[in-house]
Amino acid sequence: MAETVEELTVTYEDGGIETVKELDKKVLTKGAWATIIYRYQDWNRSKEEYSPDKFTIRRYQKRDGEYQQKSKFNISSEKQARDIITALEDWLGE
Repeated sequence: MAETVEELTVTYEDGGIETVKELDKKVLTKGAWATIIYRYQDWNRSKEEYSPDKFTIRRYQKRDGEYQQKSKFNISSEKQARDIITALEDWLGE
């Protein structure tokens, strides 16, 4: 596991294939608890191509010098992502 927030990733390789490709990440909070939102793509073995962009929010807790994932929320579609943005903008008055 990672010792720093910068080392945290959702990238995953299986059998020499990058099955989860991290495209970007934004660190929302750092410290004993870290929150990161990732933009990524999944590899579709049958189509031999990557999926459209997906998003996930992960929470990590630092224990004994290493970050451990404690929770995650996967944003299931572009529509859901836009609905989250709209709700936050409404609540923040922007």
